[in-house]
Amino acid sequence: MSTKKQLSERETTELLDVLQQRFEKNKTRHNDLKWAKIEEKLKANPSKLWSLNEMEISGGEPDVVDYDQKSDEYVFFDCSAESPKDRRSFCYDREALDSRKDNKPQNDVLTVAAKMGVEILDETQYRFLQTLGKFDLKTSSWIKTPKEIRVLGGALFCDRRYDTVFLYHNGANSYYAARAFRGVLKV
Repeated sequence: MSTKKQLSERETTELLDVLQQRFEKNKTRHNDLKWAKIEEKLKANPSKLWSLNEMEISGGEPDVVDYDQKSDEYVFFDCSAESPKDRRSFCYDREALDSRKDNKPQNDVLTVAAKMGVEILDETQYRFLQTLGKFDLKTSSWIKTPKEIRVLGGALFCDRRYDTVFLYHNGANSYYAARAFRGVLKV
């Protein structure tokens, strides 16, 4: 991941092109939204563009999935078919990472998401994503875990199997090659 929080003019143009193509290809995710308004909002928020680029380069394939009229924000989710490939094999949070004595993963989900400037999906958001297509058929994604579960050492993740979205638990310090996280960004 890049350490600067702003894209160059060339990077901005390239990212906007990718996002526009994805937007036009996946109209069912955002039937009533217009690209010109989204692009205007993105150009006015360079740090959000940087975060979207972080989502893109780590394999997330971000796309607009909603518009919040109350806050006047467009909502982007990672919409890659499987969990983003460059965010896999992370445990849930820093506490879980620090608790491991052996075979530590490279990083943890919450730290990476914060560095990217995104949040991870919660259960409601994950289930909403699954109404837009079929995601995580071979992988799984960590989701935001309630404090009551996390304080007991657990963390939650979801996937889609048998045409059903499943919610599971695991030790927060566990990590798997097929589990990553999906980000959400509001612009």
